[in-house]
Amino acid sequence: MDDCLSSDEDYYDSDRDSLHGIENEDSEIQWVPKAPATKVITKESLLAAQKEDMRRVMDLLSLREYHARTLLIHYRWDVEKLFAVLVEKGKSHLFATAGVSMIENRSNSSSEPSSMVMCDICMEEVHGNDATRVDCDHCFCNNCWTEHFIVKINEGQSRRIRCMAHKCNAICDEAVVRNLVSKRHPDLANKFDRFLLESYIEDNKRVKWCPSTPHCGNAIRVEDDEFCEVECSCGLQFCFSCLSEAHSPCSCLMWELWIKKCRDESETVNWITVHTKPCPKCHKPVEKNGGCNLVSCICGQAFCWLCGGATGREHTWSSISGHSCGRYKEESEQKAERAKRDLYRYMHYHNRYKAHTDSFKLESKLKESIQEKISISEERESMLRDFSWVNNGLSRLFRSRRVLSYSYPFAFYMFGDELFKDEMTEAEREIKQHLFEDQQQQLEANVEKLSKFLEEPFDQYTKDRVMEIRMQVINLSVITDTLCKKMYDCIENDLLGSLELGIHNIAPYKSKGIEKALELSACWNSKANTSDKYPPSDCGTSGKVERGLSECERLTSLNSEENGCSSRKRARAEVVTGNFFDLNLPAEVVDRN
Repeated sequence: MDDCLSSDEDYYDSDRDSLHGIENEDSEIQWVPKAPATKVITKESLLAAQKEDMRRVMDLLSLREYHARTLLIHYRWDVEKLFAVLVEKGKSHLFATAGVSMIENRSNSSSEPSSMVMCDICMEEVHGNDATRVDCDHCFCNNCWTEHFIVKINEGQSRRIRCMAHKCNAICDEAVVRNLVSKRHPDLANKFDRFLLESYIEDNKRVKWCPSTPHCGNAIRVEDDEFCEVECSCGLQFCFSCLSEAHSPCSCLMWELWIKKCRDESETVNWITVHTKPCPKCHKPVEKNGGCNLVSCICGQAFCWLCGGATGREHTWSSISGHSCGRYKEESEQKAERAKRDLYRYMHYHNRYKAHTDSFKLESKLKESIQEKISISEERESMLRDFSWVNNGLSRLFRSRRVLSYSYPFAFYMFGDELFKDEMTEAEREIKQHLFEDQQQQLEANVEKLSKFLEEPFDQYTKDRVMEIRMQVINLSVITDTLCKKMYDCIENDLLGSLELGIHNIAPYKSKGIEKALELSACWNSKANTSDKYPPSDCGTSGKVERGLSECERLTSLNSEENGCSSRKRARAEVVTGNFFDLNLPAEVVDRN
């Protein structure tokens, strides 16, 4: 459900003077909008985002680019965690666990092109030019290496292809992999490059694909808390943690259970349990449509409605011949009552959730009609020219209505028996439920008032009446915002915060609504040339593997200028084969197509 909000700078900007008196803000403090903490990573800026993290590691540890990438993939692109391991356990442990080999003095016995090398895989002697030695100092023939790389890429292990030697955990140089595979399967080399590039998204807990359908090709990167709600540049608002629609104040687990409960047949089963009884012969559900307690199934079996037992057909108004079920059976009665209670409880919360969801959809249509009213009012000769309070109030209505709607699924699970039965006593549950419902009712009442005033035909009113509505809308906007903050504070501290289980986290409340992510710049300018600062990688081949272009140029062509780069979006080309590859979809989707 989208918030239908305007941009962050639009909200409470031009009408700030009206809010100063209510919120008691210091008029001398200049309001400066805070830069969004979320970024949109497009196909053009993906490499720049990856390079940004790799540069930090390369500068600190003086590593080559593929070594930095290997470390970051192992630590799931968590630079802070990588630095923490470096400080706590040292560089040797850091490299060993990630599979990075830093052998300074390697044997050069097989590096001569004229020498013969014994391959320990195929057990054949090959010419030195047909063998490759990697960083860990293991040397095998190119055919065995190529077959090994092809198998691993096809198995989806492109990001961390290990050496073939027994018990060797070293990660192979990506330049070696690319060079050998491209000679036999250029398309597979493209796939390898693509997997390396997309590892920044697939293996990074701070970056996730936008779940839009059809896929917009963007990814979202968050800087701080992963339990947040974001808006992609394509306009989709979603929960970053579970990638479903934005659902706070529900936790991700609550929302998952609620969606499943609304979609499956669990409540249909409850209704059948309450209103029907199974036939003792064919076990089909039978609904009673008359007053007599002797009912008959379509299969021909007669049975007693009171107890469900099979009987004959001879009966009177008060008894069935040869049958008596006057004895009380506590278990069956309790089961039916419990099913009935659960059904009515679910209907209570679902009806209110649905009602506010429907109201949100209807109120979303207000935006066009309000803009028409504003245009008419501005054309009239009036001293009242500023109607930003209407748009601000509408934005607040959307946000508050959305919070109110999702508060009912939260209450269904918070005060039910499915998740927190053993976390609270009945007395504690009752106290907390009353506290939450009081705040919920206050918010609901003020949201309805705000909706009523915004639907007023203020374009037809006098100036005094418009000023009166203006003050009401401004006051109710502040009140609903305050009540939303109090509800979130109650949920985080008094309800979820007091529980032992810490699995229920909710996205924080933001007065301006869900933050819209800004697009990350595709420009990446290094202060110093990588090839100058770091020595070229020795691929370990007896015949040297040509590195040619830098890794940045190999993966993509950005057409950068000397002092910057064009903001125009460009397609990236794979330099090895000259074929274009698109990053609009994850690799698995493209490969399948």
